[in-house]
Formats: sequence, structure tokens, C-alpha cells
Amino acid sequence: MIASIVALSIIAIIVVIVASGVFHVKDLWAPIVLFPGIALPIGFVLIVVLLIISTRRRSKEAREAEAAAARSNTKKKK
Repeated sequence: MIASIVALSIIAIIVVIVASGVFHVKDLWAPIVLFPGIALPIGFVLIVVLLIISTRRRSKEAREAEAAAARSNTKKKK
């Protein structure tokens, strides 16, 4: 989902650049021009959120694995 938002924004930028040289209609391209300005920041925020969620999940898994290893070591010593 994040990659598609960023990819569509980049495609929209390329379309605007190419179309501005070929077509001279400005009103038609207004939504396409605005799309990257909205979608790229949203994509950036979603990437940051994904990194935070992934880091928290891995940290939790590492803590759980460490606790499980400590419990199994104490059982072996008894």
C-alpha cells in the first residue's frame, strides 16, 4: 500500500512534466498536480509508522525469547 502511494505520486509527477510540454490545458491537470503533494507526505508518514511498528514487534519478540531462554536455563540447573 505504501509503495503504491509513492509510485502513483512519482508517476503523477512524470505525467505532469510530460503533459505540460505536450498539452497546454492547465485546468485539466489540477488534480494530478495536487496528488503528489498530498500522497508523498502520507506515504512518508506511513513508512515511519511501519518502521516504528516493526521495531516494537521485533523488540518484543527478542525480550520474549530472552525470557524463555532464561526460564529454560533455570529449569536445567535444578
